[in-house]
This record gives sequence, C-alpha cells and structure tokens, in this order.
Amino acid sequence: MRGPSRIRGGSVRPAVLIFGLAALAAAGGDAAGQTPPQTPLRLGLAEAIARATETSHRLAAQQARQVGARAAVRGRQAASLPSLAVTAGYTRTNHVDEFGVPQPDGSFRLIYPDIPDTYRTRLFAQWPIYAGGRTGALERAAAAEARAVDADLEAARADLRLEVVQAYWRLATANESVRVLDEALARADAHLHDVRSRFDAGFVPPNDVLSVEAQRSSQELQLIEARNLREAAGLDLRRLIGAEPDTPIELTEPLDGAPAVPAGDGDTAGGIADAVRQRPERAALAARLAGAEDRAAAARAGRRPAVNLAGGVDYARPNTRIFPLTDEWRSSWDIGVNVSWTLWDSGRAVAEIAEAAAGASAARSQLSDLDARLAMEIRQRTLDLASARAAVRAAADGVRSAAEARRVVSDRYEAGVVPNTEVIDAQVALLQAELDRTRALANVRLAQARLARALGR
Repeated sequence: MRGPSRIRGGSVRPAVLIFGLAALAAAGGDAAGQTPPQTPLRLGLAEAIARATETSHRLAAQQARQVGARAAVRGRQAASLPSLAVTAGYTRTNHVDEFGVPQPDGSFRLIYPDIPDTYRTRLFAQWPIYAGGRTGALERAAAAEARAVDADLEAARADLRLEVVQAYWRLATANESVRVLDEALARADAHLHDVRSRFDAGFVPPNDVLSVEAQRSSQELQLIEARNLREAAGLDLRRLIGAEPDTPIELTEPLDGAPAVPAGDGDTAGGIADAVRQRPERAALAARLAGAEDRAAAARAGRRPAVNLAGGVDYARPNTRIFPLTDEWRSSWDIGVNVSWTLWDSGRAVAEIAEAAAGASAARSQLSDLDARLAMEIRQRTLDLASARAAVRAAADGVRSAAEARRVVSDRYEAGVVPNTEVIDAQVALLQAELDRTRALANVRLAQARLARALGR
C-alpha cells in the first residue's frame, strides 16, 4: 500500500486543495455575515441642537425664503435706477408708388421710395426721476418683509431648539424609566426566588407565589412598554438631528443634573419686557405692520404724477426719422422728459389703498393679540416651572419614604411578622415613587425649555 500523498514541487492533490478553499470561503462568509456593533453616538444637548440646526429641512426652506426676500429688496432698489435696453426688429410692408420731384436740370429727385424691408435697432435708456414716493415706499415695504422673514427664521430656529430639547429629555426620561423598571424587575425576581424557596420548604401557601408572579409579570409588561417608548423617543431625536434610524445614541447629560435657570426666572414683569424685545414672532409681526403701512403709502402715491427721463439711439434701414428715406443704415437719437398722471382708473387706486390699509389694520391687531398672549404665556410657564420644581422635591421625599417602607416591610417579612402582600405593596409603591420622580425631573427640564422659548432666549 502507498502512504499518504505528500507535497511535491509545491503541488497538492485536487481534493485537498478544493477542501481547503471551501473551508476558507466558509470562514470568510461567516466573518462577513457578522455585523460589527455600531459605536453609540455620544450626544449632549448643545450638540443635538447644533446637529439639528445643520440638517433641518425646515430651516433650509426658511433660509431659501430669506434669500428670496433679500432679492426682492434689491429689485425694489433697482426700480429707482436707470435702465438700459436694446431692441431690434424687421418689418415687411407692401409695395407703394414711389414719389419724387423733377429737378430743373432734368433729373428726378426721389422723395418717398418703395422700400418694403425695414430693419430697426434701438438702444433705449430710461430713468424714473419722480414717482410720487411710490418707489421709496415699495422699497421700504420690501425691506420690512425681509426683516420679517429674518425674524421668521429665528422663530423657526427657536421652535427647532425647543423640539430638540423636548425630544432629548423625552429620551432621557425613557432611559431612566427603563433603568427604574429594570431594577424593580430585579427586585421582583429576587423576591419571587425567595417566595418559591419558602413555598418549597412549606412555609407559605401557593397563592403567595402566584401573587408575586403576577406582580413580576405586570412589571415586565411595564418594562416592555417603557422600552417601546424609549425606541420611539430615540427615533424622534434621530430624525431631528439627521442621524440614521438605527444609530444608537448615548446621552451625556443626566436627567437629574442641575438644570440651568433662565435669566429673569421668577421676574414675570421683567420676563414680559424681555419677550417684547426678543421674541422673533413679535419682531416679524412688527416688521410686517411697517411693511403694510409702506404699501398703503405706495398705493396712495399711485395717484400722483410720475416723471421719467428717457432717451435712445436708433440705427435703422431705412431710418424713418431722416427725410427723405433711403435704403441704407442711418442713425438718429432722442432724449426727453415724460410726465404721466392717471386721472381716472375706475377705482383701482382706491381699492389698492383700502386693501393695504386693511392689511395694516390686521397686522396691528395681530401684534396687540400677541402682546396679550405673551404676558399670559410667560406667567403660565413660570407657574409650570415652579410646580415642576415642587413636584421634584415631593417626589424625592416619596422615593425616600417608599424605599424605607420597603426595607422595613422586607425585614418584617423575613422575620415572619407581615404577609407577602405587604411586601408586594411596598415594592409597587417604591416603583411608582421612582417613576414619579423621573417624570418630575423631566417636567422641570421641559418647563425650563418652554419658559426660555416664551422669553425669546
């Protein structure tokens, strides 16, 4: 019998080679099929706001409107400047009888020739030197609208910041709720193990085990719901910051950290004065009110005469301004002042004035309504913040009390003094107190964000 085949001259048997290649391919396939875990995105609140500002489609649309408003201002400014235009044309007319005059020397002087083809070019300039104030009013109205659009952009940024803050703290609240429920489930598992051991030893009846199992199932359901809420909050935050839907996020700011207090917190009168100065919505309405008043002034200016300085150079074949006509290219020029005054327009100017005045009146009413709502909103937000802080203090006291009650009941249960139901009640009370504290902390963060938004900060 022959021994095992050996490698000769760097060659191997085909079967061995095929087996080795298949093994390598399988190993490579297994390695390729394993998706490496994604690195969590560590995210602070300031970074989340910055990322949302950079990737927001809403802000991009508002910025495009801002560019358009500024272009409209430039267009209104150019309306008072000279304009220059070039025209060219060709006209074919019917043949006509030529007209001329015999000369004393016997020749014939052609005065009106038959030239059916007419070519004409004109370089034309115009400069409106007086429009009754209409051009300036429209320019001011366009500038006011540009300021309003700028304020709209700031309002959109403020709304986006508030939305990001709310999403951030919703996710932090969901994370904290999941942590609390995880700890509660671990306590329930430990208690269930203890009760089952006592049941096996014959110290407790079967209904105690069933009660603890029911409590554990209820807490497990709460944990599943909390995880679903955490996933929904994470999706909302990832949407706002422009991250992929499956990107894991690790929040770097704790929910129970000390939140910054907005300047002027508690000073309602000072807060209202700040909001009047700083709220972009009010700035936008004030600018639109000024623009509406300027448009009303422009409509009234339409009743006044307009004066334009105009001139041009003609280069035509034949040039109808030069007599007699000749079939050749000749130039001419003109300059003059044109005055126009609309004496009757069937009520158009009156309608434009009424429309602009109504727009100004509406903007004025909206501004007054916003001022009234600002005062109410700031007072409400201040009260909400005070209530949220009081709720945090009460919830912290509740957690301490529930934790101590659970400790005492557990010790008494270990000593056989109290029934199992009291342990279950104490655990449920502790869980509820911890969840209440989590919600209270989140409410403080959200109340501060809403107050800052109301103050225009």
